[in-house]
Parts: sequence; structure tokens; C-alpha cells
Amino acid sequence: MDWPVEDLVAARAAATPDRTALVDADRDDTQSYREYDAAVGRWATALAALSDGDEPGRVAVLIDTRPAVAELFFAAERLGSSVVSLNVRLTPAELTEQVERTAPDVLVCERDTERVALEIFDGPVASVDAPERERARALDTLDGGPVEPATLSPGTEQLVVFTSGTTGQPKGVRLTVGNLLASATASAFRLGVSPGDRWLCCLPTYHMGGLAPVVRSALYGSTAVIQRAFDAESTAAVLDEFGITGVSLVPTMLTRLLDTGWEPSEQLRFVLLGGAPAPAELLVRCRDRGVPAYPTYGMTETASQIATATPEQVNAHEGTVGQPLVNTTVTLVDEDGDPAPAGGRGEVVVSGPTVTPGYLEPDVTDDAFGPDGLHTGDIGSRDEDGRLWVHNRKDDRIVTGGENVDPGEVVAVLRDHPDIRTAAVVGLDDSEWGERVAALVVPVDEVSLSVENVESHCRERLAGFKCPRTVRFVDELPRTASGTVDRARVLERLREGGE
Repeated sequence: MDWPVEDLVAARAAATPDRTALVDADRDDTQSYREYDAAVGRWATALAALSDGDEPGRVAVLIDTRPAVAELFFAAERLGSSVVSLNVRLTPAELTEQVERTAPDVLVCERDTERVALEIFDGPVASVDAPERERARALDTLDGGPVEPATLSPGTEQLVVFTSGTTGQPKGVRLTVGNLLASATASAFRLGVSPGDRWLCCLPTYHMGGLAPVVRSALYGSTAVIQRAFDAESTAAVLDEFGITGVSLVPTMLTRLLDTGWEPSEQLRFVLLGGAPAPAELLVRCRDRGVPAYPTYGMTETASQIATATPEQVNAHEGTVGQPLVNTTVTLVDEDGDPAPAGGRGEVVVSGPTVTPGYLEPDVTDDAFGPDGLHTGDIGSRDEDGRLWVHNRKDDRIVTGGENVDPGEVVAVLRDHPDIRTAAVVGLDDSEWGERVAALVVPVDEVSLSVENVESHCRERLAGFKCPRTVRFVDELPRTASGTVDRARVLERLREGGE
């Protein structure tokens, strides 16, 4: 496949110049594809000028969610450069480490990140806002003259984005033009596309879940509506006032939306629900409220979705994340790397055109890939029709007294308790048993729940060695910015108050 040879905005501006491309929901500002293309062109010449007239190999972007991120992404694509997406919520030390690992040629910031940008990067720094410090330059004042658009290929590196790092150092994932286009195409087959679609982006654009709708909308010729930050009440208003037909959310966001009393409008076609498992209680609320929820299983390494369930599948097959998307192959393997038995559990291994060519470090890539593709570290199962269930992380497995405990099984039992909304289960070090099962439990709102009650519930349904021996209660599970349960912080909370 040699397509595309030019950036997506340029191609779309040539085909549908007057169609609405980008909406800034916070400022009610709208760009057509013609205007979007012109903005991308201005940023491209500025980036070239920032790197002394050369096309930068990598452009680091330290900017929170806003339309400028979309324009800079495609400006880099026009130059044949890749974007290093930096999380604005990281500490300077964490950002320095990621900058050193990616070695960008230039860094683009905004007013709120300017000080940190200058601290973590010695090279050229420019701001999309008026700079407040001497070394930072104003990006919109730089003009390197016309640039020759790069000729792209599917293997062109387009993006470096870091995983959430729930269990250790975040991995730098390299994604190509081909990865992003394959993901956008496969998603379109599952969700459908209409020229009038408006996809609301209120997830952080420094994560794949927030950036994917920007890329997809440009390919489809539909509209990306960008809201700078999720807020249950204001996001509910944006969904209605801007005629949103699709939105990407994590389960916590959707729960908060429903808690405001929000009702979906008739034009809303899908709520792509990812980043963390969707609790059964939430999906029941969606069904009762008429919310078209599509639970999805995906990861940064596959440019977003791997499998996605339709609302009909959700209602008929509790807990499934649906079949894999088109051209995505999922294999389940046992601990020896052999195919898992039919109906059994195994590690999810993914192959196909959406899968990253590798991480920043070759040794990390070698460890992650096998004969069947990318080893996700997730434990899953499938039914005879290929529907997938994802239970827990492989490295979440708890070994207590020589017995293996599947945390996903324990979580499922805890969620069956009528007074428990959700839970996280991990292993705590234990001098006698090696590890012991521990649970961080979120009760249903305004319910008083005792440790004894939880333990009794588990003893009736689980073998003794699987039952939590440490139980703590919290209002919300700690999560990463992308919505996954933050295991390191879960461990911290469970250790509070002593062992």
C-alpha cells in the first residue's frame, strides 16, 4: 500500500474544502478544511524555521488538549516528521527522561508549560502562545518560507507516545502512518461513518484515546470537536449543543455524566468506552438510559482499538469487548506460548496492520513480540463466535502459598456484591505466604460496608486462598490519565495503615 503520499488534512482540503473540520468547543470557534489546511501550512513553515530551515526528525509537543495539538500533529506529518507526545501532568524529572529517550529536534509548548519546557530541553523551544521567557520563541512569528510537503509511506514514523506506566517505567511506543490509518479504517467498519459525524475529543490528546479521533476525523472528512478538559456538566452541554454523534470516554467519565442526569440526544450514535473495563452496573445504566455504549479493548501499541462490542452484544453477552476489528488477529496463548485450549484463558497476542513496529528500545521490542505477534500481557478468553473477554494483566497474577490467584476472578466476585461498585485486587508481600490477596473496594454511594461483610461474601464464592486477607475502602480507584487502574497507587493505598 503506497497510500497516502500526503498528510490527511491536505488531502481532505483538496476533496472537501468547505466542510467543517475542527471546532473549539470552549471558544465556539470553527475551521473549515480549507482553513485547517492553511493553519497546518503555517505551523509547518514555523517548525522548519525553528529547526534552522531543516525538517525536524521529531517534534516534541508539551501542550494540553486544545486545537493547536491537532494542527501541529498534521504540520509535522506534512514535514515528514514525527510527534513526540508529552504528558503535561508529568514532573520535570519524568519529562526529562522521556526527552532524553526520544531526542527531539525541537519542542513546542504553551504558556502553562513554557517554564518546564525550557527546564527539560536545551534545544529550540517555541510556544503557541505569547512567550514569557527570553529563550522561548513565538511559533506564529517564525516563517521559514514555503516547505516542500514530504512524500509519506505507510512505514513513516508518525508518533511516539508513552504508555501509562501502571507497573513500571512507561514504554515509548512508535506508531507509523500505516498504523494510524489502519486503525482509523478498522474503527470505521465497526462504528460506521457519516459525513456529518462530529466526534467529541475530551480525553487528553497526549494519549492515544484523545488523539485518535483527531486523526480519524481528518481521514473521514468529518468534524473533530475539541473540549480542553472533561467536566461532567459542561461536557453534557457540549454533547447536546454541538450536535455530537460520537465521543470517546473512560468509564469514570461516563459514570459522572450519568450522575448529572444527562440523557443522550437522538444524534448520538456511539460512546466509545475504553481505557479500563466497563463495570456491569454502568452498562446496565447505559441500557436503561438509552446510551449507545461500545465497550472497547485497545492499547497504545495498536493505535487504539483491538476489539469493540456493540450495544447489542453488551446486552446479550455480559462483559465482552466484542470481536476483534477487521484485519486484527487475536491469538490466546498459554505460558509456554502454545495456543490456549478452546474456551480456556490465555495471554492476548495481537497482530495486524495497527500493531506498532516496536518500542524505542530494541530489547523491549524483542521481549514483547513472538511468533503470533505482540504479547499484550492481558489474560483473555473467547467464545465460539470469537467474542473476547479480558480478565486481568498477566503480571497481576498473585502467588500465595504456592497457589496461583487470578485477580480478575476475585474482582468479578467482589463486583457481584450488591453494595460494591468496583474493586481492584493485587498481591501484598507476606512473610508467611509470599503474597497475600488484597482488595481496594469502592462501595456503592452512601453505603456503609464492613470488612467482615466483604470477607463473608468472598468465602462463600472463592477458595480460601483466593479470598482477600486485606481490604480497604475508597471512594474511587486511583487511575492513570488514560483511565486504567494505577496498580502502583492501589498498592500504596492498601499498604497504608500497616501490613
